[in-house]
Amino acid sequence: MPLATRETDKSVDAFIASVDSDSKQADSKKLLEIMRKATGFEPKVWGDNFIIGFGKYTYRRKGGKEDLEWFHVGFAPRKTKLTVYLTFDMTKYQDLLDQLGKAKWGKGCLYINKLDDINLDVLKKLIEKSKDARWH
Repeated sequence: MPLATRETDKSVDAFIASVDSDSKQADSKKLLEIMRKATGFEPKVWGDNFIIGFGKYTYRRKGGKEDLEWFHVGFAPRKTKLTVYLTFDMTKYQDLLDQLGKAKWGKGCLYINKLDDINLDVLKKLIEKSKDARWH
């Protein structure tokens, strides 16, 4: 079954402008620049105004028969948090996570209240790792 979240031609600027919070809009614009610079890719809206993704690669799920596309790195401005999506197991980089600042994380996602809460240099390192990483 194909993924519901796919790259679209929707406007990234319009998506960010639709975010209710001025501070989330400002943080989103800052993340756009950080991710653009770290990856060398231009941002695209993925899904129904869901995620802003950078780059694209093809993979096949374990036991799957079809190729799927996903972005190298992305983020979603949510009501209470910014969710940053990375394509590697961040828990293997506890040293970097310990330096990140006030954030929560899962295997491939960071949950950040606001960018002022974290060390942006550490975030950039995590984004750069994600650019060429792939889940296996």
